[in-house]
Amino acid sequence: MALNLTKKQLKALGISIPESEKPNKYRSKACKIDGITFQSTAEANYYYKLKMLVKAKKIAGFCRQPRFVITEGDDNTRCVEYVADFIEFHNDGTYRIVDVKGVQTPVFKLKMKSLHEKYPAIKINLEE
Repeated sequence: MALNLTKKQLKALGISIPESEKPNKYRSKACKIDGITFQSTAEANYYYKLKMLVKAKKIAGFCRQPRFVITEGDDNTRCVEYVADFIEFHNDGTYRIVDVKGVQTPVFKLKMKSLHEKYPAIKINLEE
């Protein structure tokens, strides 16, 4: 007689079963470059492009995952942050904030609206 236990029941018994390769909701595939795991190949490709631009001295540098506080937290709640993918630092002293997006989720749209309300001068450039 076979036992049909759920994953939750198996976990309670201390038995772990590897997760099956379920496709990402937005069809993005994680990618690893330089020991960094990116959420999508598009983001990884953009990182590689920035590395080549720095090497060719077309830009001064870049930073991954800059954070912007949208709503302050307190003792009971965490702050709400918007995390962009990159900031490019140009040779002329200017900068460009970039988010590599395939799909603009409702959460992304809400955070963009809140970001623009708090920091109206900040412009986010979307790359696909």
